[in-house]
Amino acid sequence: NRYHHDYTVVAKPQFERMAQRHGVDLTWSWNSAPFDGDLSPYAAIVLLNTPGDELKAAQRTNFETYVRKGGGVVAVHRALIFTDAEWPWFARLVGRPFRIHPMVQTAIVRVEDRDFPAAFGLPDRWLWTDEWYEFGPDITTGLRTVLSVDETSYDPTRIWPGQTAKGMGKVHPVAWYHAYDGGRVFATALGHTPELYNDALYLDHLYGGIWW
Repeated sequence: NRYHHDYTVVAKPQFERMAQRHGVDLTWSWNSAPFDGDLSPYAAIVLLNTPGDELKAAQRTNFETYVRKGGGVVAVHRALIFTDAEWPWFARLVGRPFRIHPMVQTAIVRVEDRDFPAAFGLPDRWLWTDEWYEFGPDITTGLRTVLSVDETSYDPTRIWPGQTAKGMGKVHPVAWYHAYDGGRVFATALGHTPELYNDALYLDHLYGGIWW
């Protein structure tokens, strides 16, 4: 993908080690070419900072078919930014529309669903540094929040000149899951900077969503 190239050199070997550790097969791609082929062998597709507008028309149709046949999707960070009205199906897959984000800051993440695998390895209150995406009202029903961020622990208005961020208030989800169009989706807004992909807790968070 064309976003955050610097994180990929850290993330790729970590995903390879993750696959070896857990005994799963991994196909890593630097582009959307796999969406031209048969997606049915994959138990889950991870969109690692890869938004829906990376996929062309035929690839989008192929992806929809994969999900409708029971496929799993893990959407990470930049994958949640999607405003293309020509493909509302993907916007509903994400479930919450991205609005804006302030500067990278340290904040307190709270576990909201201890029973979901992406939270198994996390403390109830997790000190984490990231881009804290703001989202608009849900556009998909049935979203189950896994993690939220405490806006009192950072400044949601700290942003670049000429932009305005207000925060979301007391309810600010940053990871969630839901059943969607025959498949299953786990979405996490965490994962902006390369260093995060060396963090064991973050990798456990990702793998919990992948395993689910």
